[in-house]
Amino acid sequence: MSTHTNPVKLPLKAPFWAQILLGLVLGVLLGWTARSQDVSWLVTALEKVGDTFIGLLKLAVAPLVFFAILVSITNLRKVNNAARLASRTLLWFMITSLIAVAIGLVIGLVTHPGAGTGLTPRDGELPEKTGSWLDFLTGIVPTDVITPFTELNVLQIVFMAAVAGIAALQLGEKAQPILTLSESVLELLQKALWWVIRLAPLGTVGLIGTAIATYGWDLIGKYATFTADIYVGCAIVLFVVYPALLATVAKANPLQFFKGAWPAIQLAFVSRSSVGTMPLTQKVTERLGVPKEYASFAVPFGATTKMDGCAAIYPAIAAIFVAQIFDIQLGIGDHLLIAFVSVVGSAATAGLTGATVMLTLTLSTLGLPMEGVGLLLAIDPILDMIRTATNVAGQALVPVIVSAREGLLDREVYGRAGGSPVEEPERVAVAA
Repeated sequence: MSTHTNPVKLPLKAPFWAQILLGLVLGVLLGWTARSQDVSWLVTALEKVGDTFIGLLKLAVAPLVFFAILVSITNLRKVNNAARLASRTLLWFMITSLIAVAIGLVIGLVTHPGAGTGLTPRDGELPEKTGSWLDFLTGIVPTDVITPFTELNVLQIVFMAAVAGIAALQLGEKAQPILTLSESVLELLQKALWWVIRLAPLGTVGLIGTAIATYGWDLIGKYATFTADIYVGCAIVLFVVYPALLATVAKANPLQFFKGAWPAIQLAFVSRSSVGTMPLTQKVTERLGVPKEYASFAVPFGATTKMDGCAAIYPAIAAIFVAQIFDIQLGIGDHLLIAFVSVVGSAATAGLTGATVMLTLTLSTLGLPMEGVGLLLAIDPILDMIRTATNVAGQALVPVIVSAREGLLDREVYGRAGGSPVEEPERVAVAA
């Protein structure tokens, strides 16, 4: 009898990373088939699968951001030296952003990504939405409490959540019923989002397949240098800068960090949404030994403001690209402005797919033509994958660094980090 039970206990289930990788390969094959054989129904099917996956992620974004920020601020009351931790977190966000934008500027200045593309100013077009400092500053405060949720204005949602969280801290015990409800709603949203995250392999097939079927490899040819610059810049930050900071500042094993954080980085690459990846990012951060109370503040905060890929490397190289297409010379002051915008204005990116708002904010600050945005929209989905993966890696990295420097990092837990965190909530639920 016992010999018949083994097959039941060994289901054919690949690890999460392998499922994502399989979806990536299958998406490329189906996308290439749809494009080369002109199979319109396959293109439509891939597009629907990808759009449905992103739609499910976006469905939870507004309430998830609101309750995550609210709960994360109130959770700081459970942490010793909360103000110090918050300030150190913000400081390291700024330091890593400065390093990333400096790398982007150096790569852009060395490679001249706008030269030899064959593109001209006439190929550009004005974006539907643009960003300016006035829009950024005045747009933080909503005119009502409903519109930010219906129009998915993450920056305004963050503002309202921060106000509510600070007010709850001031009220003390009187606010406890609201906090209890908020924590329950947040857990409910995260539970639902875990189910969406498990669909990531299918979403990968649709998103990657659509990108290949729609754009093919021809488009990348025109933007070859620019595309390579973004990927190389992000790779340097991911695999050189971050490991160096871990080894020297946090005194932690970089390989162990990537082993623990890799599932979140993978999902970010596919979904192109820092906010959509946030529950998984928080889970891997906790599994890396960061205290839960601190991680529940730092990760949601980072998911809406910490954008080394979208708000540092990308706008730096993109600004140089646009300037070269329009034959505009950028001086030292302009490059310093790019660094300033990247550090201060990154909240405008707000963790959603695409970095158009941040790019328009950078171009408007430098006085560069907004038509330059239109030159980059076609290639944006391909670039957004590596940008978002870099964002999420940074969002997990900073809490590890701060925890290590403040003596809060559980190094024994850090040393054991690994596996697939997607499985963990279910196992905990069963064990409970």
